[in-house]
Amino acid sequence: MLSQYDLIIIGAGPAGLTAALYAGRYRLKALVLEKMSVGGRILLTEMVENFPGFVGGISAQDLMQRMEKQVRELGIEIILDEVKDADTKLKVFKTCEAVYSAQSLIIAVGARARKLGVAGEDNFIGRGVSYCATCDAPFYKNKHVAVIGGGDTVAEEAQYLAKFASSVTIVHRRDQLRASPILQERLEENKIITFALNSIVTGIQGKLKVESITLKDVNTQKERTLNCGGVFIYIGYDPETGFLKNKIKLDEAGFIITDEFMATSQEGVFACGDCRPKSLYQVITACADGAIAAHSAYKYISAKNG
Repeated sequence: MLSQYDLIIIGAGPAGLTAALYAGRYRLKALVLEKMSVGGRILLTEMVENFPGFVGGISAQDLMQRMEKQVRELGIEIILDEVKDADTKLKVFKTCEAVYSAQSLIIAVGARARKLGVAGEDNFIGRGVSYCATCDAPFYKNKHVAVIGGGDTVAEEAQYLAKFASSVTIVHRRDQLRASPILQERLEENKIITFALNSIVTGIQGKLKVESITLKDVNTQKERTLNCGGVFIYIGYDPETGFLKNKIKLDEAGFIITDEFMATSQEGVFACGDCRPKSLYQVITACADGAIAAHSAYKYISAKNG
C-alpha cells in the first residue's frame, strides 16, 4: 500500500528534526523516517556545550528529546524504518516495511564514522576498537587508550575518556590539532592526556583484545609501538547516501551536492545536515540546514499546488 504525504524527511537527527519542526509549522502533512533511533549520531556525544541558550551545556540526549517533543506536538509522524530504495524523480521511497510517496523530499541521513583501514581494525571492533567514547568509555576504566584524529570531536572525546582511563594519548598526523583553541587549552591542562603528533597508525595488535598500536612518524618514517587497551577513532565521516547513487548528484566522497537553498540536482528534493559537504559540521549548522530545507520544500509544494 502506498502512503502519501506532502513531505517526507529521511533522518531524525538535528537536521531532520528541525526540518520536521518547520514542516509542522507550515502545516504540511509530513513524515520522518529514521532507521536507528530519533536523535541520530549526536547521541554518541555526551554533552553539547556550544548550542545557544544552554549555559554550561546540555546533554545530547536531553536536547534531542526536547526537539522530538516539539516535532510530535505539531502532529508530525515519526516512523522507525530503513529506506532501501528511492525513485527521486517520482519522489517514492521503499523501506523495509512499506512504500511512501510525497510531493517533496528532504534527505537528512547524516554520516557514519570513517575507518582507518589498517590491519587489525576490523578484527578488534568491539574488542578494543571503538568509534564512540560516550558508548564505550566505562569499559576502559584505569586503562591506557589512544584517540586518533585532530578535530573538535577528538578533543571532546579525549576529555570524556580521561574521566575513566588512566591515560589518554591523542595521535594526529600533523604537528598540531585542528580543534578549536578553547578545547585545545582544556587538553593541555589535563595531566592525563598526552600527544603523539606527526604520527599515523599503521596497525592494531592484540590477542583476544587490543594490546597495542603501531605508530609511524610521518617525518622520519620510523615506527614504534604504543601499548594501549583501546583505540578510539575520529578521522571523519562518510555520508549514508549509498541508496542515492546515480539518482541525485553526489560529490566524489558521496556527499549530496546542494545549492544555498538546500536544493539537490533533482527538482523537489532537498538535503540538509551532515550528508552534504560544508565547512563546519555542528549541531547548529545542521539545524540551520534543516530550517532552510523545510522552507524551500514548502515554497516548492506551494508553487506546485498553485
